[in-house]
Amino acid sequence: MRLSSLGVRNVARNRFRTALTVLGVAVAIIAFLMLRTVLSSWTAAADYAAKDRVVTRHKVSFIMPLPRKYVDDIARQPGVKDTLLASWFGGKDPRHEQEFFGTIAVDPRAFVRVYDEVKVEPAQLEAWQQERRGAIVGDALAKKLGYKVGDRVTLRGTIYPGDWPFLIKGIYTTTRQSMDRSSLFFHYDYLNEWLKQNNPRGADQVGWVVSRIEPGQRPADVAKRLDAAFEVRDVQTTSQDERSFNTSFLGMITAVLKAVDVVSIVILLIMMLILGNTIAMGVRERTHEYGVLRAIGFRPKHLVLFVVGEASTLGVVGGALGVALAYPLVEKGMGRFLEENMGAFFPYFRIDPATAVLALALASLLGAGAALIPALRVAKLDVVNSLRKVG
Repeated sequence: MRLSSLGVRNVARNRFRTALTVLGVAVAIIAFLMLRTVLSSWTAAADYAAKDRVVTRHKVSFIMPLPRKYVDDIARQPGVKDTLLASWFGGKDPRHEQEFFGTIAVDPRAFVRVYDEVKVEPAQLEAWQQERRGAIVGDALAKKLGYKVGDRVTLRGTIYPGDWPFLIKGIYTTTRQSMDRSSLFFHYDYLNEWLKQNNPRGADQVGWVVSRIEPGQRPADVAKRLDAAFEVRDVQTTSQDERSFNTSFLGMITAVLKAVDVVSIVILLIMMLILGNTIAMGVRERTHEYGVLRAIGFRPKHLVLFVVGEASTLGVVGGALGVALAYPLVEKGMGRFLEENMGAFFPYFRIDPATAVLALALASLLGAGAALIPALRVAKLDVVNSLRKVG
């Protein structure tokens, strides 16, 4: 029998305590994976941002509009292949007052050219482009709120007051994770006509402009050229590649993300303490046995190997159980709920395989780390005193 296998066999000596310890480690790993998935999903829009899109906004603040004529000016700049104007609408469905989803006014023809990952059935796309009050919704939003093609939906404006009727002309899906599936897009002209009648000063303005750049162009270079073109205008701009633009929004919740990151680490430390307590109890109970082993010729390093092997086994078994349970619980349970109900924030809630491997490795390493103090105590064991101890 090898020394390492003897340490592993000690795990099964107190099965009830071992089962509770393994379950505790598994719960900690599930919580760790859940929190790390929250972080990765929250930043998915930035991580999976398109590399060939540049976003231009007002230099002072995102909430300040740009003149609509800037769209044509941007389209004429070198390196720009196509442009899309967009404005945040901020509507809510009175029938689902507590549900938040993006409502954005766009040019429907340019929209599918600039965001080529968005897929709409050709007949539905044509119907949307032809209907001034038409709208398309993401499949996740349609499923959550029960929207179907042909439905008439009235949204209550928050930024632009009043009731706004829309006709659902299509349901879109996405081929990449750079676009969420929980938004509603409608005609900019519908919004602009209302502004001309009710708030002329706000008409012919857009929230931001998205540019699709030519192949081979560097987003940073195109962004600099765009901003330089408007440097002498009354309204200056700030242009960023899509990743940087999305990351700027995450800056508003940096404190929250850091807190989640810290909590995930704390959970692993708690797991290590649980393992350390279990190993320490086992070592204390087997003091007499370790004394016998020392008396018949085993060296301190051998006893250390016994203790570390037992702790590492508990960590690996608990970690493997936690990873196995996390996939159905986090992805099929919590993940599906968040994608369907909070798709604007969590467009893609999936456990990263690299995170799962990291969790399993950390469970093993922290298990070995938890055995450090008990192992040192065993290494310094006094043979005579330990032989006197029974139980």
